[in-house]
Amino acid sequence: MLESLVACLNLRQPMISFIVPAHNEQVCLPDTLRAIHESARATGQPYEIIVVDDASTDATAEVARQNNARVASVNHRQIAATRNSGGRTAHGDQLFFVDADTTINPRAVASALRYMDEGAAGGGAPARLDDGAVPLYVRLISCLAVPITKLAGFTGGAFMFCTREAFHAPSGFNERLYWGEEVGFALALRREGRFVVLWEPVHTSGRPFRKTSAGQLRVGFVRMIFSPVTMMTQRSSVEKVWYDSNRRDDDTMPGSLAVRVSSAVALLIIVVMLTGPLWNFVPDIYPLSSPVGKIRLAVGTFLSHVGLLFWPIGTVLLVNLLRQKRWTGLLQSLALIVISLWQAWVCTRDVIWLWTSLFHWLGDFVGG
Repeated sequence: MLESLVACLNLRQPMISFIVPAHNEQVCLPDTLRAIHESARATGQPYEIIVVDDASTDATAEVARQNNARVASVNHRQIAATRNSGGRTAHGDQLFFVDADTTINPRAVASALRYMDEGAAGGGAPARLDDGAVPLYVRLISCLAVPITKLAGFTGGAFMFCTREAFHAPSGFNERLYWGEEVGFALALRREGRFVVLWEPVHTSGRPFRKTSAGQLRVGFVRMIFSPVTMMTQRSSVEKVWYDSNRRDDDTMPGSLAVRVSSAVALLIIVVMLTGPLWNFVPDIYPLSSPVGKIRLAVGTFLSHVGLLFWPIGTVLLVNLLRQKRWTGLLQSLALIVISLWQAWVCTRDVIWLWTSLFHWLGDFVGG
C-alpha cells in the first residue's frame, strides 16, 4: 500500500498556476481568462487560475468566478505586491504572471514550459498591442516587439513565468517599485538560473498609450535619465499611466491638435532612433554647412542625449553583478555592463563637446 502511494506521488503531474493581477478589469478579464483556459488545456497538465483582485470597485471578482478562476482579494494598489500575493497563494510548480488585459496563446505557454523543464529559472514573452487605436509611433514599436526584447534580453510584465523555487528565492517582485518591477524580477531570476525571452509573442492592450500623450512619455523619459530611483519608487510618477482606476476612456484616444503634433514628434524621434546608426555607414564627406551635414549633426546630437540613459542602465546592472550565483550569469552581466558604460561614456563625451561648442559659438556671436 505504501509503495503504491509513493508511486502515485512520483507520477503526479506538475501543476501550473496562472496569476492575474486585476483592478477594475471586468471588461478585459473574460477574454484574458478564456485565453488562459485554452492555453492551459493544451498542455494536458493540471492548472489553476488565480485572479488577484486588488481593491476593485466593479465586477472583477464576479467575472473571475464566472470564468472558473479562484479569487484572492487584496488591497495593495501596487502591481508588484499584487503579483506577489498571487504567487504566494499559488499551488503550482510553474508560475505564469499574466496581466488582466493580455491574451496569451498555447504556443507561448508550451515554449515556456519546455524551457523550464530544461532548467531555465524563468522568462517572458514579447507583447504586441491589440487592434485598438494607438498612435502610429506606438504601433511601429509594437511591430518591433520581438527583435527589441530579444536583443535587450528583458520583457515587460504582461507575460512572465518562472519556477516556484525561483520565485521564492528572491521573495518575488520588488515591492518598493511602482514601475520597472518586471526588470528587477528578471534580474533576480537571472541570479537563480537562465532567463529566457520567447520568440512567441502575446497580445496586450494599448490603453496606456491611449491615455498618456507622447509629451507625457517624453517627460517621463527625461526624468528616467536624471532621476531613475524617484521615477520607479514614487507612485505619483506613474499614477496616470499604470494606476488609473478610470476605465471609461480605455478605448478612446484623444484627437486634439496638440496630441497629434506631439505624436508626430514622437514618430519622428522613433524613426531617428531606428535609422540613426545607419549614418555611421554614410561617408563623412559633407561639410557641416551642407544639408546632409546639418542632418547628421542633428541626429547625432539627439542620439547622444538619449544615450545618457545607459548610465542608469549600467548602474543597475553593476549593482546586480555581485548577486550573481552562476559564472555564466556573471560573464553575461559583465559584458552588458561594459557595453552600457562604454556607450554612456561615448555619449557623455559627445554631449559635453556639443554643449561646449554651442557656448563658444554663442560667446563669439555675442562678442562679435
